[in-house]
Amino acid sequence: MSWSAKQYVAFEDERTRPARDLLAAIPGTDVRSAIDIGCGPGNSTELLVERFANASVRGLDSSTDMIEAARKRLPQVQFDIADIDTWNDSGPFDVIFANAVLQWLPDHAALLPSLVNRLAPGGSLAIQMPDNLNEHSHRLMREVAAQGPWAGKLSGAAGQRTEMADASGYYSMLKPHCTRVDVWRTTYHHPLAGGASGVVEWFKGSGLRPFLDPLNEAERAQYLKQYQAAIEQAYPALPDGSVLLPFPRLFLVATR
Repeated sequence: MSWSAKQYVAFEDERTRPARDLLAAIPGTDVRSAIDIGCGPGNSTELLVERFANASVRGLDSSTDMIEAARKRLPQVQFDIADIDTWNDSGPFDVIFANAVLQWLPDHAALLPSLVNRLAPGGSLAIQMPDNLNEHSHRLMREVAAQGPWAGKLSGAAGQRTEMADASGYYSMLKPHCTRVDVWRTTYHHPLAGGASGVVEWFKGSGLRPFLDPLNEAERAQYLKQYQAAIEQAYPALPDGSVLLPFPRLFLVATR
């Protein structure tokens, strides 16, 4: 699946806000080593650098485009291209930060304890994941995919996002390995200019990627046309022409 740093940062303020909220919940311990896994273009890594000024901060991402953008943004930070599911650095780290990335990886019951095992005693695993697969935005992605002439090409698109557990499920995964687990869910309401087109632009940088990548240019344009028409019905424009996009996210801070 391809990623575009330029498309992703088109809504940087909105995408960075959950990272700020996640970072604020990490216990204020003496952090000497922190890593941002799935760092994207470095917007969340920048927050780590600011918060933990005396720490060695690193970042990794599987996208070359994202890593190039992150290196330009923070030339003093080490960024590596790597897949999280095959990443084998044992640490130990005082902070492992995973903002809006683990929803793309399977088998959380094995993955999350594995990440905890790379923490130093007292270290924290901080996770934020979009919890929006049942929102209109994502239900309509699947419906348009299934109903169009591209149905065969897109038969596996929805499966690229992991079906998430609920809060108690994640608590149960982590608590046997941690001294403290904090879990909460927040729904942000993002005002997006441009009505339905603003919603489409937002998800072109994230959730729509598995549905757009397999299509040719003509198919992609038609898919987006149908998707936008459906979005217009699901998210009516406000009097000023904007749309208020509800966006639920699940947060976890697990301390070893």
